[in-house]
Amino acid sequence: MSINRVVISGNLTRDPDLRSTSSGFPILGFGVAVNDRRKNQQTGEWEDYPNFVDCTMFGTRGQSISRFLHKGSKVAIEGKLRWSQWERDGQKRSKLEVIVDEIEFMSPRGDNNNSAPHPATAPAKPAPSVNASVYDEDIPF
Repeated sequence: MSINRVVISGNLTRDPDLRSTSSGFPILGFGVAVNDRRKNQQTGEWEDYPNFVDCTMFGTRGQSISRFLHKGSKVAIEGKLRWSQWERDGQKRSKLEVIVDEIEFMSPRGDNNNSAPHPATAPAKPAPSVNASVYDEDIPF
């Protein structure tokens, strides 16, 4: 069994890039800076080290939320990792990115230099119904 789930929160490093395939299928791309907090061994002080994560969202959801995102927006992302490899100008290239399943806006409303208020979260799946007959002792781990 393998699990491929990623949860990150951080700030957009650039304005999102909305493009589409030749058939018109929307693809939203953006970068998120996520800090890794570590203790500096020489000074003993805690320091933030940024990690830059490429994120991609497919379909009309990405198209819908693109107008609410901008460089600096704080977001929480849930998705899965995808590694891709290609060749350009005779050089092999690769990247690891997050394919976004869910996104939540964490910046205060009106903080996005855009007059349109953003929703609290992107369109999401309905909450699953809870089966009351499932208890902790039924879970095999």
